[in-house]
Amino acid sequence: MSLEHAIRAIAGTFVVASLLLGWFVSPYWFLFTAFVGVNLFQSAFTKWCLMEDILKKTIFRRRQTA
Repeated sequence: MSLEHAIRAIAGTFVVASLLLGWFVSPYWFLFTAFVGVNLFQSAFTKWCLMEDILKKTIFRRRQTA
């Protein structure tokens, strides 16, 4: 799986999970949904993504050195 696909999968998982938590647990979880959306929006313009940096320092770093 490429880095870009991993980021999309993680973002989608966060959105769906936070929507379910917002519906069944507490409406405050919808703030997390908004946070993910705002980060996706800003990364489209700035070309910087925090999740990309995290994955490069962990999972994908190990994959490149192997």
